[in-house]
Amino acid sequence: AFIKSMRGSDPDAAVYYLAAMLEGGEDPRYICRRMIVLASEDIGNADPRALSVAVAAAHALEHVGLPEARLNLAQAAIYLARAPKSNASYVALKEATRDVQERGNLRPPKPLRDASYFAARKLGHGAGYVYPHSDPAGFDVDYLPDELKGTTYYRPSGHGEETE
Repeated sequence: AFIKSMRGSDPDAAVYYLAAMLEGGEDPRYICRRMIVLASEDIGNADPRALSVAVAAAHALEHVGLPEARLNLAQAAIYLARAPKSNASYVALKEATRDVQERGNLRPPKPLRDASYFAARKLGHGAGYVYPHSDPAGFDVDYLPDELKGTTYYRPSGHGEETE
């Protein structure tokens, strides 16, 4: 109920279930762990600060301890509940993982392969690589393996900082 309340953007329910867990003797480190996971799984890049808030709550718990850290946990739970939501990173990783499992670990295109050793250049490694900071065209290159060119895993949600 705690996680689902934050995921559903209900700060009142989130803080209630937090209080119930703390009063019931739940390990507060477990609560922090769940908030850290939620920050990436359900908020992600819609509010990239959410992960920092969740990690800060965990650090506060370790440094301050209970009962005072209850305030840090409540602040974090309310922040996470109110944050814009996106599971785009979660979905992207799930889809990319499926491709790796189904197709194997595909080799990167030759321009992306390590060219720092002598024989690599003979194999064409690194040839044609465009350094994006020197040539903005490098930001428009599809860096996926040839078999996956054009695949899109990350699709921004349009919420918070994930607007296109």
